[in-house]
Amino acid sequence: MIKKYTPGIILSILVAIISAKFSKFIPGGFISPGVFALLFGMMINPLIQEHELYGHGVKFVSKRILKLGIILMGATLSFGQVLEVGKYSLFVMSFTLLAAFGGGYYLGKLFGMNWKLSGLISAGTGICGASAIAAIAPTIQAEDRDIAYSISATFIFDIVMVILFPIAGRYFGMSDLGFGLWAGTAVNDTSSVVATGYAFSDIAGSFAIIVKLTRTLSIVPAVLIFSYINERLNTKHSSMNGENREKVNIKNIFPWFILMFLAVVGMKSIGVISQTLGEDISSISKFFMVMSLGAIGLNTNFKEVSKSGFLPMVHGFLISALVVVVSFGVQVLMGQI
Repeated sequence: MIKKYTPGIILSILVAIISAKFSKFIPGGFISPGVFALLFGMMINPLIQEHELYGHGVKFVSKRILKLGIILMGATLSFGQVLEVGKYSLFVMSFTLLAAFGGGYYLGKLFGMNWKLSGLISAGTGICGASAIAAIAPTIQAEDRDIAYSISATFIFDIVMVILFPIAGRYFGMSDLGFGLWAGTAVNDTSSVVATGYAFSDIAGSFAIIVKLTRTLSIVPAVLIFSYINERLNTKHSSMNGENREKVNIKNIFPWFILMFLAVVGMKSIGVISQTLGEDISSISKFFMVMSLGAIGLNTNFKEVSKSGFLPMVHGFLISALVVVVSFGVQVLMGQI
């Protein structure tokens, strides 16, 4: 049994290590190791897809290790952070999340996109990039190619934002608080938020990180909602095919790993997990996430991803731009800018 999983797990570990090394060579660190892992995995896929040697281990990493990484990610958060960032950031986030998911839904319908791909792009844009996409994907049985495409869509926009945000912030004369709130609510991936915030000022960078970590907590309701929607659509499909339609069983669809994630957040909040231990667990969590994204890449054929066409990329760009404008606009109305 162990021999069946070992080759794929080792390959995923190697991809994660190489990706982490490559990420360090990028100035500012705004391209995360997870993005490199996804790309490297997709590059290796043609070499291993015909061999069953790696299949079981790679699938194990992309499903089980992924959930473990998300659970451990809770060690970087505490419920106290929600109170720390205050009512302003929560108020802005409510609008950006509405813009991401509402706009994503209607644009997805307009472009005739697969709802799962559209939803993943919206989640990556509205919440926290690859982490949100990775958390929601297993609850809706998303294809690996949709996961890869949605991460790519949010990543490309992040590269543009890391460059343009500090320039725009200085042009508009934003305060450290205002810019940190803007970057924390509008830039997707955590590494990109860090790079963007600190490019403006150290104070703005610190505030952007707090806002971003609080924003990450919205993974919980998002996972629950997507899980319910997926089950509703599945039962509706069964009914249309003449099968007996059963009521949605929350117990069966509930993503139990999210409870474990909240348990870890709770332990961090009450001090069971110290700052030092939390940082160590966070490092492990990040490595597991990179491993998982590498495994998703190893399971993904680039030709299959390309079949999704150009419209989903446009969808991702438009949603990201909408979130940027909404975050800025809400702050203007609040008098923060």
